[in-house]
Amino acid sequence: MFHRSERLFLRPAWPEDWEAVFEGIADQGIVQNLGRAPWPYAPEDARAFVSRRQDPDFPSFLVVIPDANGARPIGCVGIDNQNGEANLGYWLGRRWWGQGYATEAARAVCEIAHAIGHRRLVASHFVDNPASGRVLRKVGFRPTGIVRPHSSLGRGGAALAVELVREVECEEDGPPQMRAA
Repeated sequence: MFHRSERLFLRPAWPEDWEAVFEGIADQGIVQNLGRAPWPYAPEDARAFVSRRQDPDFPSFLVVIPDANGARPIGCVGIDNQNGEANLGYWLGRRWWGQGYATEAARAVCEIAHAIGHRRLVASHFVDNPASGRVLRKVGFRPTGIVRPHSSLGRGGAALAVELVREVECEEDGPPQMRAA
C-alpha cells in the first residue's frame, strides 16, 4: 500500500531500506519513546524490521520525502494490532523533528485506517515526551484520562504513558465525523 500526502510519500519498507532505517532509529532518544524497539538497536534489528510480513489490515509505512535525488526514508508510521485494537505508532529521525512531518504522516495513516475500516484508533505517549502528545492531538486524538505504565525496551522497563483515542463515526449519507473520547 502507498500513500501520498502534501510533502510525504508513505510506502512499505523494502529489504534495501535497512541501512536508512538503522541510521534513523539507532538513537536512544528515539528508541526510548517506543515500546518494542530494542536498545541498543543493531543492524540485524533493522534488517528484521524491513523484512517482516505486512498485514493489510494493520499496515506500516516508511515515511519518505521525495526530492530530485530520490526518496530517502526519514522514519516510520503505522498501525499495529495490540490486544485487538488498532494502535497508531510512529518515529522520525532526529534531524526531521519539529517540521510537521510527524503530524502529516500520522494524519495520513489515520485517513488510511479509516479507509480500511478502522473506526477507532488508540495511541499513547510517554509522559516525558509531550511533543508526541501534541502530534496526536493535532490529528484528532483525545486523552482517555488513563495514565499507566507502558513497557519500553529502549528504557529497559516500564514508564508512565498517557493513553489517547481517536474515533470516527460515519453518517449514512455524510462524511465521517470525529468524536472525542
